Amino acid sequence: MQVESVSDFYGRLPSHAPTEVPLNNAGIGHINVFSRESCAVLSPYSRRDFYKVSLIIGRGKIYYADKWIQIDRPALLFSNPIVPYSWEAESEEQSGWYCLFTEEFIQHSERVYYLRDSPLFKIGCNPIFFPDEVQLAEISAIFKKMQAEMCSVYPYKYDVLRSFLHLLIHEAMKNNPATNFHKYVNASSRVSDLFFELLERQFPIDSPASILKFKNPTDYATALSVHINHLNRSVKEVTGKTTSTHIAARIIKEAKALLQYTDWNIADIAYSLGFEYPSYFTLFFKKHTGLAPLVRGRLFDYYNDLFDGYKW
Repeated sequence: MQVESVSDFYGRLPSHAPTEVPLNNAGIGHINVFSRESCAVLSPYSRRDFYKVSLIIGRGKIYYADKWIQIDRPALLFSNPIVPYSWEAESEEQSGWYCLFTEEFIQHSERVYYLRDSPLFKIGCNPIFFPDEVQLAEISAIFKKMQAEMCSVYPYKYDVLRSFLHLLIHEAMKNNPATNFHKYVNASSRVSDLFFELLERQFPIDSPASILKFKNPTDYATALSVHINHLNRSVKEVTGKTTSTHIAARIIKEAKALLQYTDWNIADIAYSLGFEYPSYFTLFFKKHTGLAPLVRGRLFDYYNDLFDGYKW
């Protein structure tokens, strides 16, 4: 699964890039505010490594791993680096604003505010609010002030922007979150597909410094923002095999390729595949193949038939 960084965001939308260093325009952390008039009609299902608050004016749908919600009136959306989602516009008219920022930006204040502890950014909470007309006017005014402040030369403008951001958060907390989420007709199939997409995106490993990020079913469930039991049940229902079985098979497949096509030593391969010690990798490999991972390069060809005959 794609993880979009702030740099990736500006690479995708170069007209939005600030003149300052993108990751550090506020001295510590980053913030920027934009109009939604030029927003993408369709954004891919992905995680971002930044926070985002969006006032969506326009029709569309927001998709999560196992549910989606219809946006048919102005909505305030809070997204964080943990929960992946995608957006699909259903009307040509799209307006409103959005603000993206890093956790370092919001923490750089005397009253440290950890966003992950906010009710609006916790995993499992509903991050979408439908403001009434009075709230919509207030929220719109805050975004307009934020846009103006971004263009100002006031030396303390980032402190002002932090205050506006806190106002947006508190405006939402005064309201009740949306509850009209829809489940997919075949939610198990969708969750299973997203799991395999995330699994495959981790490979191939092209450098000993590239360490496997997701190592077990819990890591994948967290990345997809679903309960571990839901992930295991979905994958087993669709494939007949457990999540752990699929992860192990893919790691073995990659280990086979690294043994055959690289000159890395066992320690390099073990660490890149997420094993704390080479001995753990050796035991894992032998358990799943019946062979010790002691052959590399030309010597590996001697055992090629054994590997090719093994049912991964």
